[in-house]
Amino acid sequence: MKKRDFLSLYDFSTKELNDILDLATNIKKRPNVYKSALAGKTIALIFEKPSLRTKATFEVGIMQMGGNVIYFSPNEFQLGRREAVSDVAKNLERWVDGIVCRTFGHNIIETLARNCSKPVINALTDLSHPCQGLADYFTIREHKHKLKGLKLAYVGDGNNVCHSLIYGAAKFGVEINIATPRGYEPKVEVLKNAYADAVSNGVNIELTDDPIAAVNNVDVVYTDVWTSMGQEAETAKRRQIFSPYQVNTRLMAFAKKDAVFMHCLPAHRGEEVTDEVIDSEQSIVFDQAENRLHVQKAILLYIFGIKKK
Repeated sequence: MKKRDFLSLYDFSTKELNDILDLATNIKKRPNVYKSALAGKTIALIFEKPSLRTKATFEVGIMQMGGNVIYFSPNEFQLGRREAVSDVAKNLERWVDGIVCRTFGHNIIETLARNCSKPVINALTDLSHPCQGLADYFTIREHKHKLKGLKLAYVGDGNNVCHSLIYGAAKFGVEINIATPRGYEPKVEVLKNAYADAVSNGVNIELTDDPIAAVNNVDVVYTDVWTSMGQEAETAKRRQIFSPYQVNTRLMAFAKKDAVFMHCLPAHRGEEVTDEVIDSEQSIVFDQAENRLHVQKAILLYIFGIKKK
C-alpha cells in the first residue's frame, strides 16, 4: 500500500474522512476489538510544543491498541536547527513505523513527511490542527446525529484550529461563519483551498467582523484562545482587540436554543469564554477532549491500512 500521511483535512476526500469517523465510532463502542491492532508497531512522538490532550490521547491510544511509543520532548528536538528535518526523517524511518509530530511551521512537517518512508501525522502546526478538527466534527456528529446542513460559528482568531474547521466544514457540508477582528482572518490560501469543496457540497464560508451576525441561529458555537503558542508577546494587545469577541451568555443567546458550545482547550476562562458558558449544559468541551482518543486511534489505523477488525 502506498504510504499515507495525515497532514491536513484538505488532503482527504469526504468519503475518506467519513470512513475515519465511522471507524472511530466503532472503536469507541468496541475498544477491546482493537486492543492488538497496533501490536508490533512503534510510533515516535515528536513534540516541539507543550501538550496535554494531544500527547495523552496519542500515547494512551497507541498503548491501548498494543503499540509502543517513543516520546521526544521539546527539549530533545529542534527540527531544522539541531539537525536537518530530512535527516531526522531518514533516521527515524529506520527504527519506527510512524511519526506523530507537533511543531511550528507547516513546512517542517511537510519536509518530514516528504523525506520519511513511514506515515507522518500532524499533531499541530502553526497552519493546521487536523486531529483536533476531525475530532470536533466527530463530536458534533455524535451530538447532532448528522453533519451536512448544520451551521457552525467560529468566533475569535483565524488560527490553525480555525483553518482545520474550515477544511472540515467544506468537506462535510457544514455552513461555517467566521467572526474575527479585521486583520486576524484565516489565511487566504486556506479559504481558496476550501472553496471548491464548499461549492461541491453546497455550503458557504462566511467571514465577518460581527460576532452576533456569525452566531445568529447556528447549531454550534466554537472559540479558541486569542493568543496561540508562539504569540505570547502579543497577549496584551490581543486581549484588547478581541474583547468584543468573548463567548458569553449574551452571545450564546443568539444561537439556536439547542446549540452546543465547543472549545479545543486549553481555555483562558474570562477571556475568550466565560465560566457560565464553558461550564453550562450546552458545553461539550470535555466530550471533544475524550473524542481525541477515539478519532486519533482511527487515524492511526486508517493510515496503516487497518480499516476493519
